[in-house]
Amino acid sequence: MAKPRIMIDGFNLALEKGTGIATYARNLAEEVKDLGHPVDLLYGVRTGGKSKLLSEVGFFDPSGFKMTPPAVIRQLVTSPLGTRAKEIELTGKVIARHVQGLLPVHDRIVNRPNLFTFSRWHFRTYGQFLDVDYDNSAQIAHWTYPMSVKMPKAANLYTIHDLVPLRLPYATLDNKREFMKVVRRIADKADHIVTVSDASKIDIMNLLDVDESRVTNTYQAVRLPQKILDRDEDTVRDEVEMFFGLQPKKYFMFFGAIEPKKNVGRLIEAYLASQSPYPLIIVGQLVWKDDRELRLLNALVPEPDSGRLAPPRSSGQKKGGSIMRVDYLPFSLLTSLVRCARGVVFPSLYEGFGLPILEAMQLGTAVITGTEGANPEVAGDAAVLVDPYDVQSIAGGIRTLTYDDDILTHYEQAGRARAELFSPARYAERLQSLYAKFS
Repeated sequence: MAKPRIMIDGFNLALEKGTGIATYARNLAEEVKDLGHPVDLLYGVRTGGKSKLLSEVGFFDPSGFKMTPPAVIRQLVTSPLGTRAKEIELTGKVIARHVQGLLPVHDRIVNRPNLFTFSRWHFRTYGQFLDVDYDNSAQIAHWTYPMSVKMPKAANLYTIHDLVPLRLPYATLDNKREFMKVVRRIADKADHIVTVSDASKIDIMNLLDVDESRVTNTYQAVRLPQKILDRDEDTVRDEVEMFFGLQPKKYFMFFGAIEPKKNVGRLIEAYLASQSPYPLIIVGQLVWKDDRELRLLNALVPEPDSGRLAPPRSSGQKKGGSIMRVDYLPFSLLTSLVRCARGVVFPSLYEGFGLPILEAMQLGTAVITGTEGANPEVAGDAAVLVDPYDVQSIAGGIRTLTYDDDILTHYEQAGRARAELFSPARYAERLQSLYAKFS
């Protein structure tokens, strides 16, 4: 018996994006395909064309055209009747070898220009999710983020990674009122809700008054490419020394988006308080530049030089190491930096899952993380747990890994074992059980 076709949205898979939810969507597509389901990717790329060639060109063109107010108004007239997406055939006429590797595995790609942008206008106007359909559409629609779209002929499953906009409203720039309306609608109308930790599941049940039977925690999988895991140790060490002037196991690092919930301000305070002689490397784009929590980052850490990589620069402190920030690194270089770090410090205030914890563990690097949200649930006893609101607690974790080699070795080994609990095979089992309910 053929397995049902599954649609996965491309909301976070647009080629210019690279978020944690994009990683979730890519991993999901790969696991769904491995389970034997045909996979459709539904994009909302801004531009398209009447011919197949122009459609392909538009799909790979990051510029596109933004919706103008008159265009929105025209489409709102007919949007209560729903809208249709069209298949895009990637014929190879567009030379896109450098970006095709970013596409998740799939059987078909379908696109409705400006789908996700317009769906918000539709929802604001009518208070209903926008119906979208396409030829030979999927039987299951798995939306990887709370969004105001549904497929009328499919079972609609929505992943709510967390309710941070409601739990920590000061830590996000979301429109809280609109977010609440969308997740309330999902709570009332979705065929099922998917989430990625028990912490998030409890929040969904309590804040949205959803019965436990309607929420499934599938967790996530840590799925680093095998070619990354198989890289020669000496090559990785040489790369880190050459690009950064860093000695393996003699620096700490943080990687991820720099925003209030990541707690980077307290991390810097804690690092300075620890007086560790090892540098702190911060890798990530500054998402929210004006927040008070990031004042130390702006005051003590020079703006990264996007044109070149350089050894750590002094933060101005009299004792201890130094701090360096890098906006962006290619994935292979980032994983080399993580692999050679003495420890990854990830003291976020709240996470729905906390994938960087497991990525560091799989690479054999010790982890310091916080006791809030899903972090302790994911880390178990395989990481140094600290109070993310207490600078001295974070500093104590840094000192522990700085001066105790035996404890460092323990957490390196425990982390590798912990990461195995979130393997693709286990993730596939949880997904199979989920989709079986709607087959």
